[in-house]
This record gives sequence, structure tokens and C-alpha cells, in this order.
Amino acid sequence: MFDSNWGELILKANGRVRNKEAIHYHFMLFPSIVILAIFSIYPTLGSIMAFKYFDPIAGIWGSPWAGLDHFKMLFQIPEFKQITINTITISVVKIILNVSCALAFALLLHEIKKKWFKKTVQTIVYLPFFLSWVIMAGIFKDFFSIDGMINGIVHKLNGSEPTMFFSSNTWFMIIIYLTDVWKGFGFNAIVFLAALTSINPNLYEAADVDGASRWAKLVNITLPSIKGTVVLILILSLQGILSGGFDQIFNLYNPLVYQVADIYDTYIYRMGFQSNQYEFATAVGLFRSAVAFIFILVSQWLAEKYGEYKVF
Repeated sequence: MFDSNWGELILKANGRVRNKEAIHYHFMLFPSIVILAIFSIYPTLGSIMAFKYFDPIAGIWGSPWAGLDHFKMLFQIPEFKQITINTITISVVKIILNVSCALAFALLLHEIKKKWFKKTVQTIVYLPFFLSWVIMAGIFKDFFSIDGMINGIVHKLNGSEPTMFFSSNTWFMIIIYLTDVWKGFGFNAIVFLAALTSINPNLYEAADVDGASRWAKLVNITLPSIKGTVVLILILSLQGILSGGFDQIFNLYNPLVYQVADIYDTYIYRMGFQSNQYEFATAVGLFRSAVAFIFILVSQWLAEKYGEYKVF
């Protein structure tokens, strides 16, 4: 009994000492908590605007209640169906292209034995990930403009008339998908390469002894070994399936391609900042967030059931 009590006292004393030693870490964390509260938690309270008729003079809290009127209006507007289809279509195609291209690139680069060449290529494909869409949109607009480099090359090759890439629904979506892959697949490729390097090399040596082909090793060793990483990337991508890539589309699109390129976020921006329908824009954003949360839960369930992977 005596030894047990002394042991408990020693543990409590050690805990208090550790807490005192770590107190400065808590103070270092305080500014981050304040920033999070100001820019994330507090603005979330403004979502109540979705249930009110906003009056700038009365403010959010003093404005009269609207109930679910803004949500009813959302389901009645003719644009609702189109922006929903556009958002999901663009997001799904982007996910498929990004993940598949990144995985294929990582598998090919993993076969290269020269480390200096591999590192150089990794750096080159990873750099676009850090570039802003504002900068890249300006570059691509110059490339694909009527008197830009692409039209100039095509005209010299076959003498055809200039193509208005940003006025054509088909060409605009091709540009959206290609530029998104060019900018984003490098990050996923680095993640896949890290997973590939963690595979036990003894598995490949045993497969070589058995006379397995390169394709057999890919199907039976490589892909099963990185399945968890692929599932993780897909889950993280599904969480943003209702975003569609606002920065990219907003900086590239125009009214001529609204039919295929208008997504939830661009519609919210126009309603809120151009039409001054703040309460309606808030309702659209709240609806989008609720559906996105459902997608997160579904993707988590699918990952646990089929991918044997758990995020939280």
C-alpha cells in the first residue's frame, strides 16, 4: 500500500513538472487559435444569413427571418440543375485524370535507376503546384488567345483560321482539364513515389526468381502495396468534389461558357459580390457545404469497406 501511494505521488509530480515545462508551447499555440477563431469560427456564425432577409443597416442579427425561403428559391431557379451537373462533372473528371496521370507517371519514374534524373524530373513536375492560378490564367490566356502562340502554330501548319478557345464550350473544358492536370498531378505523383519506395524490395527479388514478368509484378506486388495511398488520395479528392476548382475556373471563364463551366463557387461569387444577393449566396454555400459533408462521410465508409483504410 505504501509503495503504491508513493508511486502515484511520483507520477503526479512528474506530470506537473512536464506541464510546467511545456507551458510555453501552449503560449506559442495561442496566436494560431486566435487566428482560427477570427477567420474560421467567427465567420461561420454568419451562415445564419441564409435564413434571413439581409438588411445592411440592421446587420445580420437584426435582419428579419426568412425561414427556408432562400433554399426554396435555390431549387426553383433554372440554373440550379446546370451548376450541379457542371460542378460534379468537372470535379469527377479532374479527380480521375489527376490520380490516373499521377499514378502512371509515378510508376514510370519509379523504374528509372538514375537518381539525379529522377530528382530533376520530380522537381520539374512539382513546380507548377506552387504557382497561383492568377498567374497561370494570364499565361494560358496569352497562349490560347486569337493571336496567341497556339493559334499561330496551327495557322503556320495548315493555314486554318484562328480558333476562339475560350468561347467554345468544348475547347474551354479541354483547356480546364489539361491545365488542371499539368498543375496538380505533380503533387500526387510525389506521394505515390514515396509509397513506391516503401515497398519491400525482397518481394520483387522473389518474383524475379519465380520468373514473373514486369506486368505480373505491377499487378500482384506494386499496385496492392500502394492501394492504401491511392485510397487516401481519392478520399482527400472526394472531399472537394463540390468545389470544382474555383480559382482556376474563375480566372479563365467568361459568360460565353457559363453553360458548361459555371459551378457552385462561381455562382455564389456572382450572386454575392456582383448581384449583392448576400443571403441567397449564403444559402447556396450552406447547401453546398452540407452536401459536401455527406460526400465526406460516404467516401469514408467506402474506404473502410473496400479500401480497408480509415482516415478518422
